[in-house]
Amino acid sequence: MTPNLTGFYQLVSQENMDAYLSALDINIALRKIVCLLRPSKEIRHEPSTGHMVIRTLTTFRNFDMDFYLGQTFTEDLGPVDGRICQTTVDWEGDKLVCVQKGEKENRGWTHWLEGDLLHLEMRVQDVVAKQVFKKVN
Repeated sequence: MTPNLTGFYQLVSQENMDAYLSALDINIALRKIVCLLRPSKEIRHEPSTGHMVIRTLTTFRNFDMDFYLGQTFTEDLGPVDGRICQTTVDWEGDKLVCVQKGEKENRGWTHWLEGDLLHLEMRVQDVVAKQVFKKVN
């Protein structure tokens, strides 16, 4: 059975963000700002319908993903790096895996739970960044 990720999570650690953002061609000034941010995640998950909303919240900019599991959709990553991707998010075991097809190879992310910690691994080309969030409700 797949986990229900619904909840609010606050960042507790991150690694390799600058290299990840650089691989996305984000300019150095914006990379420095992003690496200082302490994002929170708000996830709403309706297991019966497969509908999911993932909100990444910061003091600088917010980013919302609204999708149905297993259905490919056009994702506007303008707030992130200005690109458009064909995105599919679905479960692989107990991990939520996102594949983003577009200009950059091997782009996507994976979320999974370990206790009250939400892990996020972000990939682009051969670069991997990691964030860990703690559930607060």
